[in-house]
Amino acid sequence: MVHARPLLISLLLLGTWCLPAPQAFAADADKADAAKSEAAPPKDDDFKLPAFPADRTVSQTMQLGGRVLKYDATVGSLPVTDEKGKVIANVMFTAYTQPGAGRPVTFALNGGPGASSVYLNLGALGPKRVQFGAEGNSPSDPPQLVDNPGTWLDFTDLVFIDPVGTGFSHALVKEDEAKKRFYGPKADVEYLSRIIYDWLVKNERLQSRKYLVGESYGGFRAPRITHFLQTRLGVALNGVVLVSPYLDPTASGSGDLSPLPWVLTLPSISAANLERQGKLTNAAMNEVVNYARTDYVADLLRGRSDPQALERIVKRVTELSGLDPVFVRRSGGRLETQAYLREVFRADGKLGSRYDSNVTMWDPFPFSPSQRTNDPLLDSIIAPTTQAMVDFVTHTVGWKYSARYNALSYEVNALWTDDKGDDSGSMEHGSVEELRKSLAVDPKLNVLIVHGWDDLSCPFMASVLIVDQMPIMGNPDRVQVREYAGGHMFYSRSDSQQAFRSDAQKLYAAH
Repeated sequence: MVHARPLLISLLLLGTWCLPAPQAFAADADKADAAKSEAAPPKDDDFKLPAFPADRTVSQTMQLGGRVLKYDATVGSLPVTDEKGKVIANVMFTAYTQPGAGRPVTFALNGGPGASSVYLNLGALGPKRVQFGAEGNSPSDPPQLVDNPGTWLDFTDLVFIDPVGTGFSHALVKEDEAKKRFYGPKADVEYLSRIIYDWLVKNERLQSRKYLVGESYGGFRAPRITHFLQTRLGVALNGVVLVSPYLDPTASGSGDLSPLPWVLTLPSISAANLERQGKLTNAAMNEVVNYARTDYVADLLRGRSDPQALERIVKRVTELSGLDPVFVRRSGGRLETQAYLREVFRADGKLGSRYDSNVTMWDPFPFSPSQRTNDPLLDSIIAPTTQAMVDFVTHTVGWKYSARYNALSYEVNALWTDDKGDDSGSMEHGSVEELRKSLAVDPKLNVLIVHGWDDLSCPFMASVLIVDQMPIMGNPDRVQVREYAGGHMFYSRSDSQQAFRSDAQKLYAAH
């Protein structure tokens, strides 16, 4: 779960928000604009949606590490009310729980804005998974759910939340009111925090250890939700996991002056090149990161004051990227993301994905001066995740609901508004401030930030630099950044998913 407006869109929606354009799906601003004229969330006379059924629970089993894991799967909903107690939205959740005292509970959100939680649920953390998001996957492959060897269910209960306008969750107010109540950073954080609080109260879990996972724009939400829960609703989390997070929209800076846009993306481009050669290792990436933050920065800033600076940049960037030196020179050693994604596979007539640059598709317009199709990964994940989730909810669990399921809502993304003028809500404000404040308030709060090496929508280098500028505040291991092979949804690769699971277990074991 998304660049035009970061959805995965957040990926998603899965991350889409991450680098540069903060108001549209990854590199798909035209599509977000077009969505405004298409079907949108409920309008003035469209509130005859079927009522949600009662919460429903079924018993399930899975094989994990050679043993049988028994658990309950619950699909249900919680209301969102206004100041007068009127229900203005219904939010769907999917929970997986096991009996036993002392089990922690983890809440999970994807991003977008406009992504449901299906990507973390059926891709990364839940007890069942459907394959999507890797090179060679096809949207028409049978969406078969299988036991997930990377699930976290053996060490934490899991609650996946679909924000209003995603999944089956929906507003019960007019569009203008819905925009104000749900489709902006501040309102989004406040009602989702309350959903977490209400679930804990309803299920008598306030005494449990509590964790939050946010992916992509969900990684923007998570620090703000953590701080709001901590200081406004009186619920303190034990740990936060940020997956391919969109933390600070200002980090990319201006490419005309600041070297940051190029410093953030060159390591991910280099990682993709190393992966294609079978040479991607931590040692190799340490060398790349060191170059990006030292000699590369210095030579970019020297500009024409040093006639040899450009020569050094072109030589090294050509080596790291694997691109034609003529293209690198014409780019001044500054590799713009979308231009790179067309160039790197141009000889094969293919395009790379912003979310995982080694995931490709055929370019339907190879002679066009600019890319005329959506991101290779973004469109391909909708069919398998939607089909698998709807079948699981309505058939396996038996929570019968007949409305459209929005795995990835371009309509919500197009309606999203920044809370400009309110520093506590604005996208431009980012969420690093809340992350720092939450860590300062609670010396036992731990944070794990994880990325795929190849992700160009939310590049790992941004998180590396952000964390390096944070005060230690006690134990330096309280905030860690980890990288794995793959892209925005690195967990589509089994080895990376297992490494992610292992790092998460260490976070939970800290408590």
